[in-house]
Order: sequence, then C-alpha cells, then structure tokens
Amino acid sequence: MNKSKSILQKTKYFFQCTDCGKTYSAKKVTYLCPDCEQANSPAAPPKGVLKTIYNYDDIKNKFSNNLFARITKNHFLDLLPVDSLKSFSCLKVGNTPLYEINKLDGQKLPFRLYLKDDSQNPTFSFKDRASYVVSAYAKEHGINTIAAASTGNAGSSLAGICASQNQKAIIFVPAKAPKAKLTQIVMYGATIIPVEGTYDAAFDLSIAATKKFGWYNRNTAFNPFTIEGKKTVSFELFNDLNQDIPDRIFVPVGDGVIISGVFKGFEDLLRLGVIKKIPVIVAVQSMGSDNISRNLNASRFVSKPSSTIADSISVDIPRNFYMAKKFIKEYHGESILVSDEEILNASVQLSRNTGIFSEPAAATAFAGMLKYHRQKKLAEGTKNIVLLTGSGLKDLNSVQTKINIPAAIKPEIKAVEKLLKL
Repeated sequence: MNKSKSILQKTKYFFQCTDCGKTYSAKKVTYLCPDCEQANSPAAPPKGVLKTIYNYDDIKNKFSNNLFARITKNHFLDLLPVDSLKSFSCLKVGNTPLYEINKLDGQKLPFRLYLKDDSQNPTFSFKDRASYVVSAYAKEHGINTIAAASTGNAGSSLAGICASQNQKAIIFVPAKAPKAKLTQIVMYGATIIPVEGTYDAAFDLSIAATKKFGWYNRNTAFNPFTIEGKKTVSFELFNDLNQDIPDRIFVPVGDGVIISGVFKGFEDLLRLGVIKKIPVIVAVQSMGSDNISRNLNASRFVSKPSSTIADSISVDIPRNFYMAKKFIKEYHGESILVSDEEILNASVQLSRNTGIFSEPAAATAFAGMLKYHRQKKLAEGTKNIVLLTGSGLKDLNSVQTKINIPAAIKPEIKAVEKLLKL
C-alpha cells in the first residue's frame, strides 16, 4: 500500500507537495513542504506549496447516484478541510450571481458572455471564499488568532470574517495600500500593522511574526486552505451552467492563487468523474505586473518590479507561481497581458454596460476578455466567463482620470438647461 492511500485511510484528506510530490498528513504539516521549504529565499517564489488531496473514490462510493447534486446539497463539505457547517461564519459567502450579457456598447456579441460577480461577497471581494474556509478550520481546531499579509482585500476579508466568528485578526499591509481597504480592516476591529515597502515585505514579516508568536497564518498559498476556499467558485460555475463547463474563464492574476483555485475546483470534479475535461482558463495580468506570465516558459524565474494601477494583483514575487504554472501547463491554460489604460477603459465599459462597478484587478479580467474579442479568439456561440473579483468602491482613486464631476450650479432651471445644453 502506498503512503498516500495509507494516509487517506486515517484522514479525510492529505497534502501533496507541488514540487517534489511528497505526501504529508495534515496532522504533521501545516503550511509548506518541510523539505522544499529549506531551499526557499525571499528573492524567488517559494517552493513546497501544498495541494490538498481528498479520497475521491470514497466520495464516489458515498454518492453513487447524482454525485454532484449530492455534493452540492452537502455544501461541498466532502471536498473541504472542514467537518461541520457550524464551523463556518454566519455571513453569506459564495453563491454569488452569474449574469449573462448579450450586448456591449449596443453591439450584439457573437459569443455567450457571463460575469461572475464576487463583489457580492460580505466584504465585497473574492477573497472571502478563502477567509471563510481558513476561519472555519481555525474554529474547529480551537485557534483564535489569525494573521495575514495583504494589499487590502485579503486583509479586509479576514478581518470581516473573523469579526463574525469572534476571532482575532492581525493584518500586515504595505503602507501605500488604498485607504478604503485599510479603513475596512480597521472598522472590522482587526489589528492593522502597516509595513514600509511592498506587499512582499509585509508577507515575509507576517510569517516571521507567525513563527515567533504562534499565530495561525492565512497567507495566500502559504496556507493551502486558501486555494481550497477559492476553488468553490468552480463548483458554483458548473452548477450555474446547469452542470456544464464553459469554454473559457478569464481570471485576474497576481500571486497565482485565484487561478490555481479555479483549476483545483475543476480538477476535483475531473477526479470524481463529474466532468471529462477542464475548461480553458486564461491568466490575465497587467503589463506592469507580469511576473507569472513572463516566466511561464522560462528556465529560471526572474522577478521584475511591479507598477500597475491594479494594486490587488501587483506582485513582485508571486507566492503561488509554481502551482499556477503547473496547472496552466498541465491543463493547457492560456495567458494574456493588458495595459493599465486597457484596464481603466474596461472598468468604464463594464460599469456603463452592465451596472457592475469593479476595482481595477477585477476589470483586468474583463480587459483580457475584450482583447481576446478584438483578436477574434472567441468563437461564435462559445461560453465565456469573466471573474469579477472585487468592488470598485475598494479603490475610488484609480478611476478619477476617467470621470468628470461638474461644478455645482445655482438651484435654477436655467442653470440646468445651460449645464445640459438644452
């Protein structure tokens, strides 16, 4: 009997290292592969990120009839590292709306376009999916303090979910993070620690503090359950499309965790035999922060300092690079780069055509879809999904160059006529 099967006989799931392939019981390892972690350095993406593997054969035997419907009814518990629904926050996370859009700027689209609006989560971002699972796991294991590094969304997400669970959140943020996101964190009652420098500096400091003070860490990729939380969007999309898969999914990419979560969700369904193939998943990055896309075919990772208006995906050292790369290569994913100007224009077009106001990181995915459309890469009749991962209210400053608020007028009809040129 091999080691993985032996572990699964004793537990619900085990971990497998993305890089060396070694397997570990969740009782023995919490974050990274102990072997691969030893060679890590701050200048490169970490190796040793763990993938959570379930007993897929047992799940198939348990739900032999109407497998996916039964898993859905059980709130995906069989595919999550949590045993009871009572461990989750009472806030409504996930099951966000999927809108079908037929026209843009008055022109009928030749393909089918769907927008998954995760700004409808409790703290207005996709990151709630990860915080929801991490917090539930902590509650089941009697852990009360959770730390994280964030440019804003992950921090406000963890702070909000912890507030609802009576847990303590400690958030390390780069000092230049958008004020709206920092305000959210403080309003939820979390302890905020602004750090001079980049997100990467905040990330490394949060891990050092976690080791010194014994906190539980939610950091993206570092904690394997962040990927487990984010994969739930794939289950929802499959359900939203009446148990069918789309042709393409456009995902904004920074650290590589969201796209890995999307892949992982579909991979779980593939291993269960629920689907026969994984849809084409497109990694969309800003030209100013392309450290995943640029290194996909490189023999050695080289980081380039990031500068983009999409702060949520501005990353010098993508923490989940190796897992994201492996998923993209294995399942024939694609990638595309868009400029900051394309991101801002996409944000405006999205808002004015659909009534959905997304932050620049989310608009990045929409910009990628628009670029595919301009390049005639979206075949007629195909199903295409754009993940909108955060609300535009998170970062109002970024769109100021695209709006014009007129000066105040006198409270007179003539002034109205003059302003509107009637």
